Amino acid sequence: MSRSKIQQIFDYAWDDYLKNHNVSSGQERVGYSIINCKTKKMGYNVSTCTDCGHTEIHNNSCRIRNCPNCQAVLKEVWIDARKSEVIDTSYYHVIFTVPAELRPIIYANQEILYSLLHKCSAESVLELAKDNKYLGATPGIIQILHTWGQNLHFHPHIHSIISGGGLSEDLKLKKSRDSFFIPVNVLQTKYRKKFLILLDNLYKSGKLSIPDSCKKLINSYEWNEFRDKLFNTHWNVHIKETFNGFGNAIEYLGRYTHRIAITNSRIISVTKTDVSFRTHNYRTGENEIITFSHDEFIRRFMLHVLPSGFQKIRYYGFLNNRSKKKNLQIIFTIQRHQRYTSMLIGLSMDEVLKKVWNFDIHICPRCGKSTMRNAGRVLPMIC
Repeated sequence: MSRSKIQQIFDYAWDDYLKNHNVSSGQERVGYSIINCKTKKMGYNVSTCTDCGHTEIHNNSCRIRNCPNCQAVLKEVWIDARKSEVIDTSYYHVIFTVPAELRPIIYANQEILYSLLHKCSAESVLELAKDNKYLGATPGIIQILHTWGQNLHFHPHIHSIISGGGLSEDLKLKKSRDSFFIPVNVLQTKYRKKFLILLDNLYKSGKLSIPDSCKKLINSYEWNEFRDKLFNTHWNVHIKETFNGFGNAIEYLGRYTHRIAITNSRIISVTKTDVSFRTHNYRTGENEIITFSHDEFIRRFMLHVLPSGFQKIRYYGFLNNRSKKKNLQIIFTIQRHQRYTSMLIGLSMDEVLKKVWNFDIHICPRCGKSTMRNAGRVLPMIC
């Protein structure tokens, strides 16, 4: 089986990268998983045709979230589940960013500050949405954390899909007009203030680690001045897209949920020493080609390995995990219908493959009969 382009890069340079860089256990696991994805080291299944005796070996995928080879099935299952939770209102795609000065501090405190990004962006929307001036109800929010820009630099930001309708305190469904119901400048101010107040609390309680690259900057201002400078800095909150009705909001969001820092399709060439890939320059609107050494490519790729177990997708408002089922029952009762019923929940992997891609693993490639059966499984050689 041919190796993917990202696998080729890791084949060339991973061992040398480990010698020259300090990596976390999570980063080391990602590197080895990408190298061994769809090889026998990940384990394999043996299938045999009970009619003609034909035998095939299927190597397992690594199934880690940083691997470009392993996201297709997971993405389809996720999209299918979320479609059944879409209500009949408009939807909005909102992006929350942070100033460049904060990026090193966020990277040095990933778990706590990634969570703070989620918390502040969601709470800003929910608190403003409750105001009758804007919506007077609690919308549903799905959020995804991304940490990269087009050239793989560290650029943490939140993608939010927000329903244009929600439940009021007296359990009535309220809908917004076609445009986003909160003025962007109001949302931006709320989000910035909330984030910096909580960041200030974390610093003053000694819970933040300040990297060496920031110590000189912060010491020159003292922390309060550094914080105040950030209060006066522009924090970009961007309304990227609006969807009317059910539309394709969840299909659209599916592009972001299981995306990794770079896909194989963006990589143009891999040589023994370097890699070239396509990027889009949002300032100029032009597409560009960037070339990195393998070492620099892997270094940037590793910036986007999230802390082990961290939930990059989170749900808020009427979609919060504790009361989602009850809230959706109320909304669908008010709307007198639920537009979509899940097709994939509860299906096995082979059933999903057949349902989505019309690929039946039980069809024998030699005799054409539906008689391929699992004959055994070999466990992975690595964890």
